[in-house]
Amino acid sequence: MTELPVDPLWNTVKNYDWGSRTAIATLTGRPAPTELPEAEMWLGAHSSGSSSLVRQGTRRTLAETVAADPLTELGRSTAERFGSRLPYLLKLIAVDLPLSLQVHPSREQAEEGFARGAYVDPFSKPELICALTPFTALAGFRAPRRAAELLEELGVPELRPVVALLAGEETTAALRVLVEWPADSRRELVASIVRGAEAAGGPDHALVVRLADLHPEDPACLAPLLLERYELEPGEAIFLGAGVLHCYLSGFGVEIMSGSDNVLRAGLTSKPIEVEELLRVTVPTASPLRVEPVKNVYRTPAPEFGLGSVSPGPGFLLEGGVPRILLCTWGEVEAGGRTLRQGESAFVSAAAGPIELRGSGTVFWAEPGQE
Repeated sequence: MTELPVDPLWNTVKNYDWGSRTAIATLTGRPAPTELPEAEMWLGAHSSGSSSLVRQGTRRTLAETVAADPLTELGRSTAERFGSRLPYLLKLIAVDLPLSLQVHPSREQAEEGFARGAYVDPFSKPELICALTPFTALAGFRAPRRAAELLEELGVPELRPVVALLAGEETTAALRVLVEWPADSRRELVASIVRGAEAAGGPDHALVVRLADLHPEDPACLAPLLLERYELEPGEAIFLGAGVLHCYLSGFGVEIMSGSDNVLRAGLTSKPIEVEELLRVTVPTASPLRVEPVKNVYRTPAPEFGLGSVSPGPGFLLEGGVPRILLCTWGEVEAGGRTLRQGESAFVSAAAGPIELRGSGTVFWAEPGQE
């Protein structure tokens, strides 16, 4: 019997404190609530959590599978562009508590930083988030003078130097003041910020209060006044390139990024903040891009990935020649003769040829970006 060209995947679930005890478990058909928060399910070949598959009775990781025969698994075009690695990482991401305020380096910064031990990967980490439920994110700085006005409205005298820097459009210097705020006066500062935010009473001020409640000694609770807020409905997506300071606040979605785990944190975390590297990488004028699907694929400036989504009905053809990961997020979909039910996923080798999708469910797929 000929093997199907669609290989079911077993995927790694990451347990981070900000995750959900229900979202990923429910979608993948496991009992909920789970004992630990489940923040991400990784679908890909990254060394920190590679998926695995079974072929001819042997189970091995997707990373091992690709490395053993990159030309077959990736296709010549992808292998020539990215070497013997899968260039993207697909995720389910479930956000019950806000993530750390963070930013990612460019390709050149990642290569240079990796060489001196500053990063875990020599690759940039552009990413796209597509909402499965209403999803809230902070991303990209507001116009600095508007941010100065919002901070001034809090009536906190200690913030006057930050307000002055923003009014002079010196955003990087203002960020430095906040991340280097003396530890012995942080709690008092945050308490004053909360009083001002409660008095102001707007939706962004409510987010400030929420972040301060979770991080009572972190001036980064001001992020909702410094950054733009994005409210995504299911199917809506934003792309975050290098240098975009951001923080996901709540929601459940499908995320795709390059095969990298490089993160620089700016606050809302107990992990170390590398101040100089953070300020070097953050681009105050960098903003996210709203992305609409074209022919069912969310295309971005990132060469490493594209994200597709379809409810295929009687038939939808995926051309061959590139490596894809399929993820069914609702109902069930037949892919190349194999049925994927909600929460199930599969790897499609570049050598598999065209794959026909059928069914009333919904399937996402990851693929390399356009050349």
